[in-house]
Amino acid sequence: MHAARVSVAHQKTILITGATSGIGREAAMCLACQGMRVIVAGRNPHKTGAAVECIRRESGNLAVESLLADLSSLAEVRRMANECKARYARLDVLVNNAGGFYSQRYTTVDGFERTFAVNYLAPFLLTNLLLDMLQDSAPARIVNVSSMAHIWGRLPFSNLQSEKAYSGWMAYSRSKMALIYFTYELARRLEGKGVTVNAVHPGLVKTNLQNNDTGFFNSLLRALEVFAVPMEQGAAPLVHLAAAEEVEGITGQYFSGKVQKRSHRLSYNREIARRLWRVSEDLCGLSGS
Repeated sequence: MHAARVSVAHQKTILITGATSGIGREAAMCLACQGMRVIVAGRNPHKTGAAVECIRRESGNLAVESLLADLSSLAEVRRMANECKARYARLDVLVNNAGGFYSQRYTTVDGFERTFAVNYLAPFLLTNLLLDMLQDSAPARIVNVSSMAHIWGRLPFSNLQSEKAYSGWMAYSRSKMALIYFTYELARRLEGKGVTVNAVHPGLVKTNLQNNDTGFFNSLLRALEVFAVPMEQGAAPLVHLAAAEEVEGITGQYFSGKVQKRSHRLSYNREIARRLWRVSEDLCGLSGS
């Protein structure tokens, strides 16, 4: 593979979380091959460095760099956002791809349920911290990787942290529904500001999500793997929303693959979206900022 020749003046900068493996890494590779400046965000220094070197070598694009953060920590998210602002003059695309599934309930250093923290609170905080940078780089894009699993997700505001009862599947579904509420509410708030935001279900992909934990869901994913699409096909919708000209200006939408579709009817409830936003601001320490 060889990166497309793009002048530095026109080179877009794209930050992808969870880009050391799975569809995040494949999307980073595809975008690097298009000549983009790609920032690979990962948690493990060795794994992140190896991913950067591999993408540079195979794409022929040396403008592939890294940022490190454990997204289960809000302090780490803040540190990475600050580092991004310090190192880069612009940010054209933010792809919130990192996520996980946990069959048992774990709490983060901040005391939050891990699935909700990594899959939802981290992208909520990171996006808000980088909004000024994205607006300064307009036209810019935000891509939130959700899942068809959102159709099972409900948001009991008295139990967002799954303290009363925990189900790995329900926690995962809830986090993906929350991402769609966030997508739609953010699109409304960004109207006319030159930044689009969309959510995408990449499909059932042969990825390593199930390797985050053991349990029934892990076993189910392994059983369904025979129906899963290859990594390259799963990454294609992310690349499409991040870079395709035909989606320029489209915002506040849900995509299944590359096709714009309706998400679950409950996801269009604006009152819930606004309430979730206020709660998320409080949890992330953004209230009044």
